[in-house]
Amino acid sequence: MAKTTSNSKEDYFPLTDECYHYERRQDVPWDIQKYWEQRYSIFSRYDEGDGIMMTDDAWFGVTPEPVALQVATDLAKTSSSKKTTIVDIFAGAGGNAIAFALSNRWEKVIAIEKNPSVIACAQHNAYIYGVYEKIEWVNDDCFEYLSSNAESIDSNKTVIFASPPWGGPQYSGDKVFNLTTMEPYNLKTIHGAVNSMDSALYLPRSSNLNQIAALAPEGEKIEVVQYCMQGASKALVAYIPATAQI
Repeated sequence: MAKTTSNSKEDYFPLTDECYHYERRQDVPWDIQKYWEQRYSIFSRYDEGDGIMMTDDAWFGVTPEPVALQVATDLAKTSSSKKTTIVDIFAGAGGNAIAFALSNRWEKVIAIEKNPSVIACAQHNAYIYGVYEKIEWVNDDCFEYLSSNAESIDSNKTVIFASPPWGGPQYSGDKVFNLTTMEPYNLKTIHGAVNSMDSALYLPRSSNLNQIAALAPEGEKIEVVQYCMQGASKALVAYIPATAQI
């Protein structure tokens, strides 16, 4: 069953012993040290307040802040004015949900994360950015949430943002990333759960574009944008129109 919290900070998910704010390199596990070195690009307010909190696994999936802000800007500009809700179905440590809330574009921002430690970090981080009250937090499996709330979600007013796990850092060694074998959720699984709504999928920069193009509804096109920092692509986002429901 999904667990949600109100906008009272006292009612938020508690930080756990899996939530860390690393201050010294020697304390950082070796496999996330390169990400920690980029911590101010990931969260510019990393050391503000009580400090940004993340679980060790969350470092692998967090969107760098400049990219998250640009994606939020692009979605705000390109989404129909009829779209009033955005749902971040893999919220992680909160980078994208925070950016959506900061844009002031959406009447409702919903962040879904199934790991209770990770969603506690995300809420804490949103508090540092001053937007925790602008986000509705859901601790649940996103596919179960979408299925169980299908009747109450207005697909005509909702946009889905999905930054799924890519299967670990080894993905970067693939010249062309095969989205049909992406783990733990492949492209077909994700799109199948959200295709009744406009969606933006945050994917590896080397993703197979033919596999993405195959998702285009009849008569529609998919826009694919590469997002870069310091001249290097970090990821791509595929902006996919909803499939007409019969």
